[in-house]
This record gives sequence, C-alpha cells and structure tokens, in this order.
Amino acid sequence: MNPADLPRELTCVPPPANYALLAAVRAVAQGPLQQQVQAIDRQGHYPRAVLQELATLGAMSAHLDAPAGAGSYALAIQAMAEVSRVCGATGFMMWCQAVCGLYLQQSGNPALMGEVLLRHASGAGLGGTALSNPMKSYAQIESLLLKATVVDGGYLVNGSLPWVSNLGPNHYFGAIAAVMGGDVPAGGEVMFLLRCDAPGVELRECPSFSAMEGTGTYGVRLKDHFIGADEIMADPAKPYIARIRAAFVMLQCGMAVGITQGAIDSMWAVEPQLGHVNQFLEDRPDTLQAELDALTRRVMKLAETPFEPSAEFFIDVLDARAHGAELCLRAAQSALMHQGARGYLMSSEVQRRVRESHFVAIVTPAIKHLRKEIARLSAEEQPA
Repeated sequence: MNPADLPRELTCVPPPANYALLAAVRAVAQGPLQQQVQAIDRQGHYPRAVLQELATLGAMSAHLDAPAGAGSYALAIQAMAEVSRVCGATGFMMWCQAVCGLYLQQSGNPALMGEVLLRHASGAGLGGTALSNPMKSYAQIESLLLKATVVDGGYLVNGSLPWVSNLGPNHYFGAIAAVMGGDVPAGGEVMFLLRCDAPGVELRECPSFSAMEGTGTYGVRLKDHFIGADEIMADPAKPYIARIRAAFVMLQCGMAVGITQGAIDSMWAVEPQLGHVNQFLEDRPDTLQAELDALTRRVMKLAETPFEPSAEFFIDVLDARAHGAELCLRAAQSALMHQGARGYLMSSEVQRRVRESHFVAIVTPAIKHLRKEIARLSAEEQPA
C-alpha cells in the first residue's frame, strides 16, 4: 500500500447500489464532521446537525427493514466505520441511534413501528440505549437498576441509571426494568421506550469522560414514571433480548473497524518522514491493515444473518467484537509510537484515538464481559 493513496476506502467493496450512500457518508465525515472533531472531543459539542444529516442519508437506518431502511447490516456497519474513522464519538452515537431503531422495529408494537420508527429513521427523532446495565445483569455482573411496579394500564418505573448516551431534552431511549412484587422481584423484566421529556424523568449532568464528552451522555433518574401499552417494546424482555443480542453486538464492530482504520491512516501519514526508524516497531501499518481487512470480511459475513439464533453464531459475533476491540487498542497504541512526539500533543488525532480505543474496549460489552460470555456459552455447548 502506498501512503500517497490515502485516504483509502474501507475494505470489503460494497455492491454498486451502496456506493452512493457510502460516498455521501464519507463526504460528511471528512467535511463537516472533521471540522467539528476538536469541539466534540474537547468542548463537549453535540453534533446534532451532523447526526441528522447522516440519518437523512440513511446511514443510521441501513440495517432496518423497508420502508425504514435498506435491510443491510453490512452497509450500516460500513457507514459507521466511515464516520468512526474520523470521530469515534460520533460513530458511537450512530450505534446508539442504530440500535434504538432496531429496538423499535423488532418490538412488534404498532405504536412504535409506524410514525415513531419512520421519524427515528429520518433523524427527526434521535435516541439511544440504556441496555448496558441489563446486559451486565443477564451476565450476572450487576443487578438491574430500574424497578417496575404493575399499576392499572401499565407500570410505574423508579430508579437511576448512571449514564445513557445520545440524549437530550427531546430524545428517547430503550430501557429495561425488573418487574417487582412489592419490595422483591416478581420475576421477569419489561423493556420500554423512555422519552426524556416525559413526567417523572430527570436528566443529570455526568462527570467529564475521556473522549466521549460530545456524546450527549447523561445520568437518568426516574420517579414514578408511568409506561403504558404504547411504550412497551417487550414484555417479557428476556426472549426479545435473546433474539436481538447478536445484532446489538455486531453493530458495534463498525466503531472498532473505523477507529482502527483511522489509526492505520495516521501511521502511513508519517511513513515518508519516519519510515526509516519506524520500520523497527512492531505492528507496522501493512500488517495491521491485513488483520483489519480479514476481520472486516469476517464481520461482513456475520452481518448476512444478524438474527441467527444459535449459540455458536453468537459466540462468533462476540469473538469478532472482542477481536475488534483488541485490534483497535493495538492500532491506536502503534499509531502513537509511529507518530512519536507529535502524536502526544493533546490536539493530535492520534492522542484522541488512543482514548477512543479505550472506550471501544470498555463499552458494554467490554472485553472482560465478552470473554466471560464466550467462556459461559462455550461450556454450555460442550457435550455432557
């Protein structure tokens, strides 16, 4: 690969019908988004206009079935990678928006699958996901933080979530609460759409985060918040989560692929000046590129069947996601070594990608969570 060819297109050439979408996404990422990256990272700027432009293009709904999207998880992952290559925080918000759309469409609730879904797909509505805590709960890492009590016509929900991303005063997100019988769990959970401007919902400012300041991340407190039939996504929630879990995790690979590619780009950028000494470093850009290309091909294959229900398939998805996080860490670290002192400047895109790669490694499911689930599922798959 010749560094003069940069910026290169991401691997796994898409079908001709998708060229236009990915070219348009790339233009937004390398144009208006690139101009705002420093403000997003350092000043906490929330790039609402960019997100809505990406939504208008169909970049955050490409995975959804028609009429909301193109029905292609591969295309959605590639679009997310194009954006993450420039700004990992914005790529993360694309994932938040994408999985919220997944929740709405897979809910089976007509009240959520009509105008609400179409507004979401177009970017007129923006939303996120509060499934970090439930996913950890199902993996027996922590307990559910939201509690739902049955009342006439629905549930009253109480509790607090420490952080939920891609939020604002008129945003919304998918959440899960444990159904209670008095002060003890009654068994089962309910999943629902929670609107940030609804009665009983309070958004609270979070402490400053590394590399995620512009992601619209808030703490959320619920006090006797009522949810009725029009907000229910799944009741009970556990079978629903089992159905969508592979798609949920798979979409995150777009962040890892994009941030890794951006790190490799930064390595090639200094090759003319520093190649004579960088040749002695491990993880050179050509070897990292080959590994990334192979991982991307693997993810694109998995994306052909995002709702495959087998445990073996889910293990493959978890393993690809873990590989992406580990490769992202290595590539960002290597880019810093290749760039030297210039990559250590706080204003450097390399310095930002190091912090973004840490986020890919710890966002739910984190590497340790992924390995725990792979070990558990693999043990269950072994014959008695």
